[in-house]
Amino acid sequence: MRGIDLSPYRRATVGFDRLFDFLEGASRAELDNFPPFDIEKPGEDSYRITLAVAGFRPEELEVTQRQNMLIVSGRKTESREGTFLHVGIAARAFERRFELADFIRVTGASLADGLLSIELVRELPEAMKPRRIEIATAQPRLAATGEAAAKREARAA
Repeated sequence: MRGIDLSPYRRATVGFDRLFDFLEGASRAELDNFPPFDIEKPGEDSYRITLAVAGFRPEELEVTQRQNMLIVSGRKTESREGTFLHVGIAARAFERRFELADFIRVTGASLADGLLSIELVRELPEAMKPRRIEIATAQPRLAATGEAAAKREARAA
């Protein structure tokens, strides 16, 4: 699959570098789907990312937010002992990255039943929230012709 050429758009816009970098990076995204994950939207301004991390303990997982990037990584600290006839439970290290939109922050993470859930919320600054502008009403003015006629009558009297 060929990437999309965004250079005409880069020349015609200012300040969208991060968006174009994201689009170009997504077109060359890795095909590694480990660990599998879901992204939910439980509310208007809330999100939840759930990763299947069976076999990992909380101390083997790390969730980090750096500016607009959420990084989830896992490293097994102990090796498996014994003789295995089949190994189907993945115990490899991983790092999964999620690009976050502006004003999205992580509020918490929990691990239960082999699922790591990360809660996110969008918090718009007060200056960016929509606000209603009241429309003032003014007293109606006399028409220009009416004002001119009133002035003429006042001078004549």
